[in-house]
Amino acid sequence: MLKGLNPILSPELLFTLRAMGHGDEIAIVDGNYPALEHARRLIRLDGVALVPVLDAILSVMPIDDFVPEAIFRSTVRAERDRLDPVHEEIIACCARHEPQQNVVPLLGPDFYPRVKAAHTVVQTSEPRLYANVILKKGVIYP
Repeated sequence: MLKGLNPILSPELLFTLRAMGHGDEIAIVDGNYPALEHARRLIRLDGVALVPVLDAILSVMPIDDFVPEAIFRSTVRAERDRLDPVHEEIIACCARHEPQQNVVPLLGPDFYPRVKAAHTVVQTSEPRLYANVILKKGVIYP
């Protein structure tokens, strides 16, 4: 345990977040996502839901502000603008940490390749479907 750090941030996850560079992406996925198949690096956080993991990561990781879009969510099938309750929670969490950033919906054909290219995939035990997020790491300004 460390002071001021969310205990969800495991040693492996903290190492990964610190090792990532500007522009690297991390995907946080639900329990049904084929993470082992899609991940270059996989961190499992069994027993933890997605939004608390998202909140913990956003508490320490800056989001890229050099690009117009840096936070992405999966969609319900091909329904780009449909918001399930989990999507509303994702958007609210991101707004608390990064109020200038929009959460951009990505359809499966765009979302899956981006996860496969991500620096790391964090698999949660989130039971709700389509509860997947991609974050692009930013910089800490001097």
